[in-house]
Amino acid sequence: MTTTAGGVRASARVLARGDGRGGTVLPVLEGEGPLAVRRTRGSGAEARVMLVGAMSGPLGGDHFTVAAHAAAGARLRVGSAAATLALPGQDKTGARYDVRLTVDDDAELSWLPEQLISAGGSDLHVTTSVELAAGARLLLREEQVLGRAGEEPGRLTSRLTVRIDGRCVLDQELACGPGAPGGWDGPAGLAGHRAVGQLVVVRPGFATEPPAARVFEEGAAVLPLVGPAVLVTAVAPDALRLRRLLDGALASLD
Repeated sequence: MTTTAGGVRASARVLARGDGRGGTVLPVLEGEGPLAVRRTRGSGAEARVMLVGAMSGPLGGDHFTVAAHAAAGARLRVGSAAATLALPGQDKTGARYDVRLTVDDDAELSWLPEQLISAGGSDLHVTTSVELAAGARLLLREEQVLGRAGEEPGRLTSRLTVRIDGRCVLDQELACGPGAPGGWDGPAGLAGHRAVGQLVVVRPGFATEPPAARVFEEGAAVLPLVGPAVLVTAVAPDALRLRRLLDGALASLD
């Protein structure tokens, strides 16, 4: 970790590998500063890791980077101990949070952090890049809450890209809050909702039997992507309703 006049630079890295006996080992489990990583009790072949926020943030000027790699044979689940709260800081250039996920053939990654809350006055740019081999499996959840109770949101820009076997199947960006392009909160955008989220589910079996595009419930939709992948998007008035929509849509895919 380094601290500069502009903010904190910190990173975390997780590498999981199959142990050859049906289990998963973690040869790399590194974190610094506000990005502490802890192994928790696993389940069967799955190893579980928790991101633990050791400091407030990200604040304006901070730059956090998290990388997780599930190598062949690994079953890895990554969560977080609490929501991430983007806060304003003395540096007005904004903060960055970069996530890099890699999943090899015969490997599975579940990326399931808690919500990201965009507090009033904050300015955060999040990028999530996912690289998957042809035989990889992925469950990725993103949830964003615009403002705390009774508070206007900060500026939040979030970009997600997913590649399978070198082919881009998803590249989307969402910008919300002060200074975002007009219409983000209108009928064609969030329509007044303050929680937005999505799931990306990649399973090799979807290549031959993709789920049908449909509205799951009011506020949620299921959309098959090119390749063995499905995108679930949802908007809701609050984080609790958002999680229920995403969990219900995921269960409907089984």
